[in-house]
Amino acid sequence: MPTLNEALRHVDLPRLEARLLLAHVSGLSHSAMVSAGPDLLPDAQWQAFCQLAQRRLAGEPVAYLLGEREFYGRRFAVSPAVLIPRPETEHLVEAALDKVGRKAGARVVDLGTGSGAIAVTLALEAPAWQVAAVDLSPDALAMAAANAAALGAPVAFHHGSWFDPLPADAQYELVVSNPPYIDAADHHLGEGDVRFEPRMALTDGNDGLDCLRAIAAAAPARLAAGGWLMVEHGYDQGLACRLLFEQAGLQQVHTLPDLAGLDRVTLGCQP
Repeated sequence: MPTLNEALRHVDLPRLEARLLLAHVSGLSHSAMVSAGPDLLPDAQWQAFCQLAQRRLAGEPVAYLLGEREFYGRRFAVSPAVLIPRPETEHLVEAALDKVGRKAGARVVDLGTGSGAIAVTLALEAPAWQVAAVDLSPDALAMAAANAAALGAPVAFHHGSWFDPLPADAQYELVVSNPPYIDAADHHLGEGDVRFEPRMALTDGNDGLDCLRAIAAAAPARLAAGGWLMVEHGYDQGLACRLLFEQAGLQQVHTLPDLAGLDRVTLGCQP
Protein backbone atom coordinates (compact mmCIF):
# COMPACT_ATOMS: atom_id res chain seq x y z
CA MET A 1 0.00 0.00 0.00
CA PRO A 2 1.41 3.43 -0.91
CA THR A 3 1.25 6.55 1.20
CA LEU A 4 -1.04 9.36 0.11
CA ASN A 5 1.95 11.30 -1.22
CA GLU A 6 3.11 8.28 -3.21
CA ALA A 7 -0.38 7.77 -4.61
CA LEU A 8 -0.41 11.34 -5.94
CA ARG A 9 2.96 10.81 -7.63
CA HIS A 10 1.89 7.46 -9.08
CA VAL A 11 -0.64 8.81 -11.60
CA ASP A 12 0.11 10.89 -14.67
CA LEU A 13 -2.57 13.48 -13.96
CA PRO A 14 -2.47 17.19 -13.18
CA ARG A 15 -1.85 17.61 -9.46
CA LEU A 16 -5.23 19.23 -8.77
CA GLU A 17 -7.17 16.46 -10.54
CA ALA A 18 -5.21 13.78 -8.71
CA ARG A 19 -5.91 15.50 -5.37
CA LEU A 20 -9.63 15.74 -6.13
CA LEU A 21 -9.84 12.04 -6.95
CA LEU A 22 -7.81 11.03 -3.92
CA ALA A 23 -9.90 13.23 -1.63
CA HIS A 24 -13.01 11.60 -3.09
CA VAL A 25 -11.93 8.02 -2.36
CA SER A 26 -10.32 8.79 1.00
CA GLY A 27 -12.98 11.13 2.34
CA LEU A 28 -10.26 13.54 3.49
CA SER A 29 -10.36 17.31 3.06
CA HIS A 30 -7.45 19.09 1.37
CA SER A 31 -5.95 20.14 4.71
CA ALA A 32 -6.38 16.64 6.13
CA MET A 33 -4.67 15.15 3.09
CA VAL A 34 -1.67 17.44 3.58
CA SER A 35 -1.18 16.35 7.18
CA ALA A 36 -1.89 12.69 6.32
CA GLY A 37 0.48 12.65 3.34
CA PRO A 38 2.94 10.13 4.85
CA ASP A 39 0.11 7.85 6.03
CA LEU A 40 -0.60 4.62 4.21
CA LEU A 41 -3.62 4.54 1.91
CA PRO A 42 -5.88 1.51 2.64
CA ASP A 43 -5.85 -1.03 -0.19
CA ALA A 44 -9.53 -0.57 -1.11
CA GLN A 45 -9.04 3.18 -1.43
CA TRP A 46 -5.84 2.69 -3.42
CA GLN A 47 -7.62 0.41 -5.89
CA ALA A 48 -10.56 2.84 -6.19
CA PHE A 49 -8.14 5.73 -6.77
CA CYS A 50 -6.28 3.83 -9.50
CA GLN A 51 -9.55 2.98 -11.25
CA LEU A 52 -10.72 6.60 -11.20
CA ALA A 53 -7.33 7.79 -12.41
CA GLN A 54 -7.44 5.39 -15.36
CA ARG A 55 -10.92 6.57 -16.29
CA ARG A 56 -9.74 10.18 -16.14
CA LEU A 57 -6.74 9.34 -18.31
CA ALA A 58 -9.23 7.87 -20.81
CA GLY A 59 -10.94 11.26 -20.90
CA GLU A 60 -13.93 10.96 -18.56
CA PRO A 61 -14.78 14.32 -16.96
CA VAL A 62 -13.71 14.80 -13.36
CA ALA A 63 -17.25 15.97 -12.52
CA TYR A 64 -18.70 12.61 -13.59
CA LEU A 65 -16.02 10.70 -11.69
CA LEU A 66 -16.77 12.67 -8.52
CA GLY A 67 -20.51 12.70 -9.19
CA GLU A 68 -20.80 16.41 -8.52
CA ARG A 69 -19.93 19.91 -9.72
CA GLU A 70 -20.11 23.26 -7.96
CA PHE A 71 -22.42 25.92 -9.39
CA TYR A 72 -23.11 29.31 -7.85
CA GLY A 73 -21.50 28.19 -4.59
CA ARG A 74 -23.54 24.99 -4.26
CA ARG A 75 -22.74 21.37 -5.07
CA PHE A 76 -24.95 19.68 -7.65
CA ALA A 77 -25.02 15.98 -8.33
CA VAL A 78 -24.18 15.19 -11.96
CA SER A 79 -23.95 12.09 -14.12
CA PRO A 80 -23.62 11.32 -17.85
CA ALA A 81 -27.39 11.90 -18.04
CA VAL A 82 -26.90 15.66 -17.70
CA LEU A 83 -24.69 18.45 -18.95
CA ILE A 84 -21.96 19.48 -16.51
CA PRO A 85 -22.81 22.96 -15.13
CA ARG A 86 -20.29 25.58 -16.22
CA PRO A 87 -19.28 28.98 -14.83
CA GLU A 88 -20.54 30.71 -18.00
CA THR A 89 -24.09 29.74 -17.10
CA GLU A 90 -23.84 31.73 -13.87
CA HIS A 91 -24.12 34.85 -16.05
CA LEU A 92 -27.64 33.71 -16.97
CA VAL A 93 -28.56 33.42 -13.28
CA GLU A 94 -27.11 36.85 -12.51
CA ALA A 95 -28.99 38.45 -15.42
CA ALA A 96 -32.25 36.91 -14.23
CA LEU A 97 -31.82 38.15 -10.66
CA ASP A 98 -30.82 41.59 -11.93
CA LYS A 99 -33.70 42.11 -14.37
CA VAL A 100 -36.57 40.45 -12.51
CA GLY A 101 -35.40 41.19 -8.98
CA ARG A 102 -36.59 39.12 -6.08
CA LYS A 103 -40.18 40.37 -6.04
CA ALA A 104 -42.76 38.03 -4.59
CA GLY A 105 -44.82 35.89 -6.89
CA ALA A 106 -42.67 36.16 -10.01
CA ARG A 107 -43.41 33.09 -12.15
CA VAL A 108 -40.29 31.55 -13.64
CA VAL A 109 -39.62 28.56 -15.89
CA ASP A 110 -36.31 26.96 -16.87
CA LEU A 111 -36.53 25.13 -20.20
CA GLY A 112 -34.21 22.13 -20.63
CA THR A 113 -33.20 22.13 -16.97
CA GLY A 114 -30.68 19.24 -17.08
CA SER A 115 -29.13 18.94 -13.62
CA GLY A 116 -31.51 21.64 -12.40
CA ALA A 117 -28.62 24.00 -11.67
CA ILE A 118 -30.37 27.10 -13.05
CA ALA A 119 -33.85 26.42 -11.66
CA VAL A 120 -32.63 25.33 -8.23
CA THR A 121 -30.26 28.29 -7.94
CA LEU A 122 -32.99 30.76 -8.87
CA ALA A 123 -35.42 29.19 -6.41
CA LEU A 124 -32.86 29.48 -3.60
CA GLU A 125 -31.59 32.95 -4.50
CA ALA A 126 -35.11 34.34 -4.93
CA PRO A 127 -37.29 32.30 -2.55
CA ALA A 128 -40.36 34.44 -3.27
CA TRP A 129 -40.38 33.27 -6.90
CA GLN A 130 -42.51 30.41 -8.20
CA VAL A 131 -40.03 28.32 -10.18
CA ALA A 132 -40.83 25.53 -12.63
CA ALA A 133 -38.47 23.46 -14.77
CA VAL A 134 -38.91 21.34 -17.90
CA ASP A 135 -36.82 18.63 -19.51
CA LEU A 136 -37.38 16.05 -22.22
CA SER A 137 -35.07 13.49 -20.60
CA PRO A 138 -36.63 11.49 -17.72
CA ASP A 139 -33.15 10.71 -16.36
CA ALA A 140 -32.16 14.38 -16.36
CA LEU A 141 -35.45 15.34 -14.73
CA ALA A 142 -34.91 12.76 -11.98
CA MET A 143 -31.46 14.16 -11.25
CA ALA A 144 -32.77 17.73 -11.23
CA ALA A 145 -35.51 16.74 -8.78
CA ALA A 146 -32.94 15.01 -6.57
CA ASN A 147 -30.76 18.13 -6.55
CA ALA A 148 -33.75 20.29 -5.67
CA ALA A 149 -34.64 17.97 -2.79
CA ALA A 150 -31.07 17.80 -1.51
CA LEU A 151 -30.69 21.58 -1.53
CA GLY A 152 -34.19 22.36 -0.29
CA ALA A 153 -35.37 24.21 -3.40
CA PRO A 154 -39.13 24.32 -4.13
CA VAL A 155 -39.17 23.69 -7.89
CA ALA A 156 -42.06 22.18 -9.87
CA PHE A 157 -40.73 19.75 -12.50
CA HIS A 158 -42.44 18.90 -15.82
CA HIS A 159 -41.52 16.22 -18.34
CA GLY A 160 -41.71 17.25 -21.99
CA SER A 161 -40.42 19.53 -24.72
CA TRP A 162 -40.01 23.25 -24.02
CA PHE A 163 -43.41 24.81 -23.18
CA ASP A 164 -45.50 21.75 -24.13
CA PRO A 165 -45.98 20.20 -20.65
CA LEU A 166 -46.83 23.51 -18.97
CA PRO A 167 -50.41 24.65 -18.34
CA ALA A 168 -51.80 26.17 -21.54
CA ASP A 169 -52.74 29.43 -19.85
CA ALA A 170 -49.57 29.81 -17.76
CA GLN A 171 -47.61 33.02 -18.27
CA TYR A 172 -44.26 33.92 -16.81
CA GLU A 173 -42.27 36.94 -15.70
CA LEU A 174 -39.11 35.05 -16.67
CA VAL A 175 -38.27 32.27 -19.13
CA VAL A 176 -34.67 31.06 -18.99
CA SER A 177 -32.89 28.36 -20.96
CA ASN A 178 -29.48 26.94 -21.68
CA PRO A 179 -30.56 24.88 -24.70
CA PRO A 180 -28.47 22.72 -27.07
CA TYR A 181 -26.70 25.28 -29.24
CA ILE A 182 -23.57 23.66 -30.68
CA ASP A 183 -23.48 23.20 -34.45
CA ALA A 184 -23.53 19.48 -35.26
CA ALA A 185 -20.43 19.98 -37.43
CA ASP A 186 -18.45 21.70 -34.67
CA HIS A 187 -15.22 19.81 -33.97
CA HIS A 188 -15.52 20.58 -30.24
CA LEU A 189 -18.17 17.85 -29.97
CA GLY A 190 -15.39 15.31 -30.40
CA GLU A 191 -12.97 16.86 -27.92
CA GLY A 192 -12.43 16.95 -24.16
CA ASP A 193 -15.18 16.49 -21.60
CA VAL A 194 -17.87 17.20 -24.21
CA ARG A 195 -17.33 13.73 -25.72
CA PHE A 196 -18.89 12.18 -22.61
CA GLU A 197 -21.83 14.55 -22.15
CA PRO A 198 -25.34 13.78 -23.46
CA ARG A 199 -25.39 14.77 -27.11
CA MET A 200 -29.03 15.88 -27.01
CA ALA A 201 -28.04 18.49 -24.41
CA LEU A 202 -25.27 19.83 -26.62
CA THR A 203 -26.54 20.00 -30.19
CA ASP A 204 -29.81 20.09 -32.10
CA GLY A 205 -28.21 17.96 -34.81
CA ASN A 206 -28.33 20.92 -37.16
CA ASP A 207 -26.82 24.42 -37.13
CA GLY A 208 -27.14 24.91 -33.36
CA LEU A 209 -29.96 27.43 -33.68
CA ASP A 210 -33.03 25.17 -33.98
CA CYS A 211 -33.78 25.11 -30.24
CA LEU A 212 -33.12 28.82 -29.93
CA ARG A 213 -35.51 29.44 -32.83
CA ALA A 214 -38.24 27.33 -31.23
CA ILE A 215 -37.91 29.00 -27.83
CA ALA A 216 -37.80 32.53 -29.24
CA ALA A 217 -40.85 31.93 -31.44
CA ALA A 218 -42.97 30.40 -28.67
CA ALA A 219 -41.90 32.59 -25.75
CA PRO A 220 -43.96 35.75 -26.45
CA ALA A 221 -47.23 33.86 -26.00
CA ARG A 222 -45.97 32.63 -22.62
CA LEU A 223 -44.48 35.86 -21.30
CA ALA A 224 -46.45 38.21 -19.09
CA ALA A 225 -46.30 41.90 -19.99
CA GLY A 226 -42.83 43.11 -19.03
CA GLY A 227 -41.57 39.52 -18.73
CA TRP A 228 -38.09 38.54 -19.86
CA LEU A 229 -36.73 35.77 -22.07
CA MET A 230 -33.07 34.93 -21.44
CA VAL A 231 -30.98 32.26 -23.14
CA GLU A 232 -27.39 31.11 -23.04
CA HIS A 233 -25.79 30.53 -26.45
CA GLY A 234 -22.51 30.10 -28.27
CA TYR A 235 -19.88 32.83 -28.48
CA ASP A 236 -20.68 33.40 -32.18
CA GLN A 237 -24.50 33.34 -31.91
CA GLY A 238 -25.20 36.71 -30.31
CA LEU A 239 -26.30 38.43 -33.51
CA ALA A 240 -28.45 35.49 -34.60
CA CYS A 241 -30.17 35.37 -31.20
CA ARG A 242 -30.84 39.10 -31.19
CA LEU A 243 -32.46 38.82 -34.62
CA LEU A 244 -34.62 35.89 -33.45
CA PHE A 245 -35.75 37.85 -30.39
CA GLU A 246 -36.53 40.95 -32.42
CA GLN A 247 -38.44 38.94 -35.01
CA ALA A 248 -40.53 37.53 -32.15
CA GLY A 249 -41.46 41.08 -31.14
CA LEU A 250 -39.37 41.32 -27.98
CA GLN A 251 -37.93 44.68 -26.94
CA GLN A 252 -34.80 45.87 -25.10
CA VAL A 253 -32.97 43.04 -26.84
CA HIS A 254 -29.28 42.86 -26.00
CA THR A 255 -26.46 40.40 -25.43
CA LEU A 256 -24.28 40.09 -22.34
CA PRO A 257 -20.66 38.91 -22.48
CA ASP A 258 -19.00 36.30 -20.32
CA LEU A 259 -15.80 36.92 -18.36
CA ALA A 260 -13.78 36.33 -21.52
CA GLY A 261 -15.69 39.13 -23.26
CA LEU A 262 -17.52 36.71 -25.58
CA ASP A 263 -21.25 36.85 -26.36
CA ARG A 264 -22.96 34.48 -23.94
CA VAL A 265 -26.49 35.51 -22.85
CA THR A 266 -29.16 37.23 -24.93
CA LEU A 267 -32.28 38.69 -23.36
CA GLY A 268 -35.41 40.50 -24.46
CA CYS A 269 -38.52 41.89 -22.84
CA GLN A 270 -42.18 41.33 -23.69
CA PRO A 271 -43.85 44.71 -24.43
